[in-house]
Amino acid sequence: MEATGTDEVDKLKTKFISAWNNMKYSWVLKTKTYFSRNSPVLLLGKCYHFKYEDENKMLPSRSGCAIEDCLISGNVEEFRKDFISRIWLTYREEFPQIEGSTLTTDCGWGCTLRTGQMLLAQGLILHFLGRAWTWPDALNIENSDSESWTSHTVKKFTASFEASLSGETELKTPSISLKKTVGRYSDDHEMRNEIYHRRIISWFGDSPLALFGLHQLIEYGKKSGKKAGDWYGPAVVAHILRKAVEEARHPDLQGITIYVAQDCTVYNSDVIDKQCVSKSSQNPDDKAVIILVPVRLGGERTNIDYLEFVKGILSLEYCVGIIGGKPKQSYYFAGFQDDSLIYMDPHYCQSFVDVSIKDFPLETFHCPSPKKMSFRKMDPSCTIGFYCRNVQDFKRASEEITKILNISSKEKYPLFTFVNGHSRDYDFTSTTTNEDDLFSEDEKKRLKRFSTEEFVLL
Repeated sequence: MEATGTDEVDKLKTKFISAWNNMKYSWVLKTKTYFSRNSPVLLLGKCYHFKYEDENKMLPSRSGCAIEDCLISGNVEEFRKDFISRIWLTYREEFPQIEGSTLTTDCGWGCTLRTGQMLLAQGLILHFLGRAWTWPDALNIENSDSESWTSHTVKKFTASFEASLSGETELKTPSISLKKTVGRYSDDHEMRNEIYHRRIISWFGDSPLALFGLHQLIEYGKKSGKKAGDWYGPAVVAHILRKAVEEARHPDLQGITIYVAQDCTVYNSDVIDKQCVSKSSQNPDDKAVIILVPVRLGGERTNIDYLEFVKGILSLEYCVGIIGGKPKQSYYFAGFQDDSLIYMDPHYCQSFVDVSIKDFPLETFHCPSPKKMSFRKMDPSCTIGFYCRNVQDFKRASEEITKILNISSKEKYPLFTFVNGHSRDYDFTSTTTNEDDLFSEDEKKRLKRFSTEEFVLL
């Protein structure tokens, strides 16, 4: 009876915290974001300038664009469509209980896992659909008008808070609706794209079976001493994502892998080895790689000298975003305008969506509005992601990234480096792991070190 009583107290405590977090994290879409018409906007390697109404104009580099001769899409709607098409993964509630806990929501603790999911999702979008892909229904998403639902939401959350303690009702979030329903495809290519669009989202579903869902990521995190409800830093999440992709058995995922840089160093031969071990093809160069580089942009605070570096990275077509944020709040950075970063915010609690159902609703997986934040507010701890389709792509990317590192580095050493050879050539432990264990002893030590360092706790 005593154990049962303790369980009931834990469940009640979890419901109380869940209800509070759901109320706390349900306002993120209210604030408006303003963009200048006089400055270029960079979004994951694509440049937009709202001043130019005609598409495909060339903007000279003196305009302030971080890459020379950007290809401009001048239409504001084109930028909106591109941004909304990125996959948005947020806090969810009322999903299947996480094993070993009483948690059915990640409100208040899962934000870095969510931003890691968004970065991986963008890598998979590039892999299966390409950077030019946009969701045909992106511009049909609309926010519920904030004025019309604010007072209603307060009353609803107050009632839901009380009801959640007694288990009477399910908590709901403000709606995001589609103006029209999609059901028709113009051609086979569009149908194929939508199949992969849905498939990618389903891999991030909030259920124990989803390959890159919260439940699976938490299981991998246990090997680094983490558990559900803990804070996860961007470096730890990088290693968790790598292991999740390595362990994925879906046939579509056998042509992609993840490499995590060791101590701010990318060992070229280690990356190429990963790309040349393909499980699905005889072509040795067909394996794509997502390169994750945990870095620190300063000491206690982000060093403003790194602003141009971050701009340069987000301007590259190879970039899949940055897992970063403000202290104790993780965001997925995908672009910038002037000295402000453009991001998607996972701190918005939405209801569980069963992605195993055919034609599950897509709209809650796409963010209707971008957010901006001053670079100066950025936490110095972050993980940068790049996607390379094959070995030749990696070689080109490493050259371009190295140029940015050299140009933006005002110190003697750049933030990270690409070096020839394998990590073992430099007397570091190889990243190869025993199949009977998810992480090698060296990786476990490194992950536990990352877990205990304050700067990685976003």
